[in-house]
Amino acid sequence: MSHTITTSENNALLRRAEAAAILQTAGYPISATTLATMASRGDGPLFKRFGRIPLYRHGDLMEWAEQRSTPFGHSVTECEAAREAAA
Repeated sequence: MSHTITTSENNALLRRAEAAAILQTAGYPISATTLATMASRGDGPLFKRFGRIPLYRHGDLMEWAEQRSTPFGHSVTECEAAREAAA
């Protein structure tokens, strides 16, 4: 069964563990700890803070994950070539 993400769901604020769970459910293997490390380095998905709590938007998570992924291909070489062509 397919679920279409509504605008309000796309903008819903998620805590870091929830953000990692959403990405994992979508097939992107990442942990909350990795998101925290990436946030400290500045190479993770967009987030904002509410006090000490980092908050992520669903849409930003999916956009970030797609940008880090290669297009589908039949080989590693094909995937990398498609990534370079898209850049």
